[in-house]
Amino acid sequence: MILERIEIVDFKNIAEACIRFSPQVNCLLGMNGMGKSNLLEAIHFLSFARAASSMPDAALVRHGCGSMLVKGSYLSDTGGNDTVACGITVGKGKTLRLNGKEYGRLSQHIGRLPVVTVAPSDSRLVEGSGEERRRLMDVVISQADGSYLSNLIRYNKALDSRNRMLRSGMKDPLLYESVEQTMREASDAIFEARRSWTSRISGIFAGYYSEVSGEAEVASLGYRSQLEGTSLPDLLLDCRQKDLALGYTSRGVHRDDLEMKLDGYSARRLGSQGQVKTFTIALRFAIFDYLRQTGGKIPLLLLDDIFDKLDADRVGRIMRLVSTNRSFGQIFITDTNRKHLDEILDGIGGDRLLLKVDRGTFSRITPASES
Repeated sequence: MILERIEIVDFKNIAEACIRFSPQVNCLLGMNGMGKSNLLEAIHFLSFARAASSMPDAALVRHGCGSMLVKGSYLSDTGGNDTVACGITVGKGKTLRLNGKEYGRLSQHIGRLPVVTVAPSDSRLVEGSGEERRRLMDVVISQADGSYLSNLIRYNKALDSRNRMLRSGMKDPLLYESVEQTMREASDAIFEARRSWTSRISGIFAGYYSEVSGEAEVASLGYRSQLEGTSLPDLLLDCRQKDLALGYTSRGVHRDDLEMKLDGYSARRLGSQGQVKTFTIALRFAIFDYLRQTGGKIPLLLLDDIFDKLDADRVGRIMRLVSTNRSFGQIFITDTNRKHLDEILDGIGGDRLLLKVDRGTFSRITPASES
């Protein structure tokens, strides 16, 4: 899949832009705060119809404006063309159209335009709460498996119902069993999908980590769930009295987590900044491979400020990896350091684009090898 062109109006600090991209590597050069990451955010927005972070939709609209629009023209791996347009009007909501036709539900769009983003905020995947890691699993698996998203929606609706019952002090076991049956049906599918996903990418992830780190340490990824070895009805029955006192459901797949380790120890507790960065980069590369293999489409790869907090050796290995691995398809890279970007472009050859970003505007500049 190739993003051939993007049109942006009043998205964050980008007042207006129309950019035709290279089908291979696109590098964005500029100081912090100039709009490099905002362009990547706009590309992500076309795939998910929401921000990469948890910010509200209204925060995507340029300050002082009442609406925004992002429109992308895509070339599929089979040669077809699609146009996706997503807009927000403050106070009225969001619209998402594929080839001019509005979706009935936004969830129908998930997985059509797969994208993998490596960003500075990824450190939260290692250092943050389990909610960050569950969200990662949900976003990735949903892109490859439409039924997973449906089960996740069903589970969360039933979970909300059970929590309302708990907060109201309701004690009728038949009512609980009715809601918990829906939770069980959905949670079994969620549990199996997450376990299968983790098993599938763990070896790929470990290989990428070894390559980027120069085999400096051994990284591992595992799945931890309260459903391991038991069933959801047993869990919920066992904790019902406790949950009545708490006012919420304390057990279930909404408490799942990923175990992230370096040399057998917790990456969260002992990992340096460089090791955490390497961990998240390797994880995103493994996710890329997973989406490419399961979805039949080559995702876009967005690398935002990827070289920060890494030593020169690891930076060099990443540059060689993204420069020579043709399975990555179309890549977008941001950096403040032109030397990094020129070295990547030198290693690739062929079609490439280098853009200077300045206060939300984009201008083409010539790579050093072409000067």
